[in-house]
Amino acid sequence: MSDQTIRSLGATLTDAGVEFGVTSKRAERIELCVFDAEGKKEVLRLPFTRDGDEHRLFVKGAKHGMRYGLRAHGAYDPDQGLWFDPSKLLIDPYAKELDRPFQYDPRLGIVGEDTQDLMPKAIVTRDVAVAPAKPLFQPGGLIYEIAVKPFTMLHPDVPAKQRGTIAALAHPSVIAHLKRLRIDAVELMPITAWIDERHLPPLGLTNGWGYNPVGFMALDPRLVPGGVKELRETVAALHAEGIGVILDLVFNHTGESDRHGPTLSLRGLDNPNYFRSLPNQPGTLVNDTGTGNTVACDQPATRRLVIDSLRHFVQHAGIDGFRFDLATVIGRGGNGFDPDGMMLRTMLADEVLRDRILIAEPWDIGPGGYQLGNFPAPFLEWNDRARDDLRRFWRGDCRIGDLATILAGSSSIFGRDGRAQTRSVNFLAAHDGFTLMDLVSYEEKHNEANGENNRDGHNENYSWNNGIEGKTDDQSILNKRRADIEAMLSTLFATRGTIMLTAGDEGGRSQQGNNNAYCQDNAITWMDWATLDEELIGHTAWLSGLRRRFSAFADMDFFKGDGDVLWFSAAGKPMSVLDWEAPNAGVLGMAVRTEDRSNGRSTRLAMLFNRSTEELSVTLPTSERGGWSRLTVPGETPTGEHIAIPARSVRFFAES
Repeated sequence: MSDQTIRSLGATLTDAGVEFGVTSKRAERIELCVFDAEGKKEVLRLPFTRDGDEHRLFVKGAKHGMRYGLRAHGAYDPDQGLWFDPSKLLIDPYAKELDRPFQYDPRLGIVGEDTQDLMPKAIVTRDVAVAPAKPLFQPGGLIYEIAVKPFTMLHPDVPAKQRGTIAALAHPSVIAHLKRLRIDAVELMPITAWIDERHLPPLGLTNGWGYNPVGFMALDPRLVPGGVKELRETVAALHAEGIGVILDLVFNHTGESDRHGPTLSLRGLDNPNYFRSLPNQPGTLVNDTGTGNTVACDQPATRRLVIDSLRHFVQHAGIDGFRFDLATVIGRGGNGFDPDGMMLRTMLADEVLRDRILIAEPWDIGPGGYQLGNFPAPFLEWNDRARDDLRRFWRGDCRIGDLATILAGSSSIFGRDGRAQTRSVNFLAAHDGFTLMDLVSYEEKHNEANGENNRDGHNENYSWNNGIEGKTDDQSILNKRRADIEAMLSTLFATRGTIMLTAGDEGGRSQQGNNNAYCQDNAITWMDWATLDEELIGHTAWLSGLRRRFSAFADMDFFKGDGDVLWFSAAGKPMSVLDWEAPNAGVLGMAVRTEDRSNGRSTRLAMLFNRSTEELSVTLPTSERGGWSRLTVPGETPTGEHIAIPARSVRFFAES
């Protein structure tokens, strides 16, 4: 796609004025509505002229900061998939900034009801290019998932006006925390403009996660009040400290929901151009997302919008990469998911995007929606099987061989067709589900605050409660929980490939057992920095340092079996068939060849995983260099040759 041969869509600012471009095959007429500085009074209404499927208008003398909206004329016939209604003010799909957030109102979905007073207005912006640079983040690193507002709202050092915003991520105290954990990239949960689901306002709730977008480019004023400039400056500040930035983007659906939802943008401009319907039933929207609609990513107009959105964030904010929510949708065509589909091929071939980090959440709820391991390289993929099996291993109901598979990069999933490298993103917890502390504190979810009688959210979390459900002041129980978290974190950081940690899990953050807290924009999700567990943070930081020190962890190649890895039993001997098949095996040993980056030498690193409830005596394999040295958290004392592995723990050793 060449900027020189294709005219831009959206609002393009020039010295003489602004050219507006909108794509719609079916609209009879598109109108531009311009508003005064207060956003209240309509001062201009000019019709676009059609140029193929594009409607274009040049407004001479228009300047940066002008506020505008669109109206589309045509047939209103939802049974035929047409929602044209000129009473609806629409957001330009290519808008980059809005003058205020979206707020749900039933009138947004009522035909003939004028919504000018309800809708935000798009703002004409001047694009500022950033210098091209390779992504800071590379596969094999540590990703830190952040929900911007919950992460910063209670930070004591961040000025009150900055809390809850992108700018807060550039505060020295926030950056210091990220550097202490040796974070390679932050992954920001959605920061583009979203609207509440219509069932939330009557419950007195709001969407705090942002996974219900209206615009794919427009930044949400609640999180990014300074617009693209604020995002660009924050990215630059993080880059200066060696931290990459990945955006979590939603291209699978929009907040316009099902046929009873609001008309806000794409639906009103040309619904069949942007959303998938059942064959021969244009009025029945496909719901592969569980949200009421599914974006038709195989349509040319949609594909262009998605690619242009990605290019915008790279070229004007310096973003290193993207994580795609329900990414199976972006690979769907008329015959289901296709790893060689046009959208995926276009992303990988685009001159701006081809070196970016691309991460798929490889599933949706539609037919054939689970596609783990099937995205084209170099896509990385969230590995929920690894997530579940890591949890089950420490709960005690997972085979020891399943842990070995994860530690080695999940070759059974990502090694299909002779592939030599893993593309797994391993994680224990994410925004969707229990926090790590809640995983060891609750056997059942507690989503009562969501107003759905605890029916929402996952029912199977592979969790446990260490003797008492929920919050407790019993120090012995708290110690057990911390030990389990430390063991799970140690296991995660020992896995081969890319890993992800959700903000707050390094310090024991809880959501009171809520495993679907998208609608809790309050203390349930806001990270209380004052109550984070300093000992747990220290342990996480030490693990991150260990991971950076030894190259084997970030190596994306699968083991070849030529001496690069040894699996051994508690007796220090290679694992036998009986060892692998023992139903209650509590210990797994793993020794890998690796570079020790602290001295540039080749060595072996041994890891012991004891999930039993008893301390076990373990023997390490015969050393090739005369001995093993225990790698310890600062303050611990290394053991001698006789090794006792505490219950529910992981220990690391390097050859002397």
